[in-house]
Amino acid sequence: MNVLLITVDQFRGDCLSAAGHPVVRTPGLDRLAAGGVRFARHYSQAAPCGPGRACLYTGTYQLNNRVVGNGTPLADRFDNVARVARRAGWAPTLFGYADQAVDPRTVDGPGDPRLATYQGVPPGFDVELALLDEQDAWRDWLTALGYDPGATGDAALASESTRPEEHGVSAFLTDRLIAWLGRQDRPWWAHVSYWRPHPPYGAAGRWATAYSPDAVALPIPAAGPPLPCGGLAALPAPPDEGAMRALIAQYYGMVSDVDAQLGRVWDALGALGMWDDTVIVVTSDHGEQLGDHGTIGKGGYFESSYHIPAIVRDPSRPGAHGSVVSAFTENVDILPTLCDLMGTGVPAQCDGLPLTPFLDGEAPPWWRQSAHWEYDWRWERITAGSHPWPWDRRLERQHLAVLRTDTAAYVQTGNGSWRAFDLAPDPSWRTELSDPAAVLALAQEMLTWRSQHTDRTLADTLVHGAVLGRVPDIVA
Repeated sequence: MNVLLITVDQFRGDCLSAAGHPVVRTPGLDRLAAGGVRFARHYSQAAPCGPGRACLYTGTYQLNNRVVGNGTPLADRFDNVARVARRAGWAPTLFGYADQAVDPRTVDGPGDPRLATYQGVPPGFDVELALLDEQDAWRDWLTALGYDPGATGDAALASESTRPEEHGVSAFLTDRLIAWLGRQDRPWWAHVSYWRPHPPYGAAGRWATAYSPDAVALPIPAAGPPLPCGGLAALPAPPDEGAMRALIAQYYGMVSDVDAQLGRVWDALGALGMWDDTVIVVTSDHGEQLGDHGTIGKGGYFESSYHIPAIVRDPSRPGAHGSVVSAFTENVDILPTLCDLMGTGVPAQCDGLPLTPFLDGEAPPWWRQSAHWEYDWRWERITAGSHPWPWDRRLERQHLAVLRTDTAAYVQTGNGSWRAFDLAPDPSWRTELSDPAAVLALAQEMLTWRSQHTDRTLADTLVHGAVLGRVPDIVA
């Protein structure tokens, strides 16, 4: 069996034609959904990229992994998807990036170059193609083709529309992946991390004009001042309607560009005889505001930043292919799912659950009834100045957690403020929930969720004559 884990950065969950989007065309992902299972209410657990990916790679909520910003170290004590795959006999290989800062307690000293970047790779991965912020490999390739891509990764990305789509960053990554697939002669495991549709908002080649700004729907307008939560959520959307429409059209173009590249991957797998022997998981690290509530980017508490696509195709489970799951699922479920599909144990640290019952067409009656995510903006305060320990605890207040049910959403911040939204009459998160009893019930449900997901790695183990309970791997 081969395993292919794909992340499409900053990809909103509603931007799939299979999900009924009236404008965006995603035939590649539609094809995968028809041959797999699509999870319609799937959520990231954190933003921006580093925190979102820490939850994905470790199967843990932010309240446990504590990766709260781009550059927050991922503690080496955590198991991750690459380590699990390597123990199971694969050589997990990365294309793109992972944005996981190294645990500074594991480096060789203060001069270790890994301490100079947040764009590290979790332990266990081999790196076949690195595409970090500066996009060095892609820019070098463009230069060899005769282009002047600019001196930075942002410059090269911002000018994608001036070059053919086959010279875009998504096509470049796909070319390298397909070439690598052609060299494999035994079961393989790959994590492919597409940069787009991440900003800057400019699609490659023909995709820059694939969508008319006049055809896109305008975003959800803001309703009242939001809770203060700084950071990336504070980026204002363009106030001019024309500029906002143009930005959305470029975002849609980037989505369709990546989708076309994924279609090429599916074709390559078929041509190589691998399509029916490869487990494929497609998801994202987080979503995109895209003008909703007056903001662009990712972060804060609104659903646009956390509702993401998820499609899982296990060719050995054809009975549920083409089905759509409406239960709440989360990115912390991806690692347990891959563990189950690979035939390995699920690490005791995992907060998520395997999605395999849904892949078999079952709907577990005990499944979660809500989705959860967190956002922490203490990184702004860290860069702003000193916070003497232990007396200054302002950093602990720069945080929020969200619980989203079928009919309501509750937001709790670390400074004690909160908001609650009535989603039954208004799914746009613009109507406040006014019933005090309903608000109290949501707050109690969030408290219960947090109490049930405190770290259990050793808490569920007992050394008492023998090692009992969930036995750590080092003992097993």
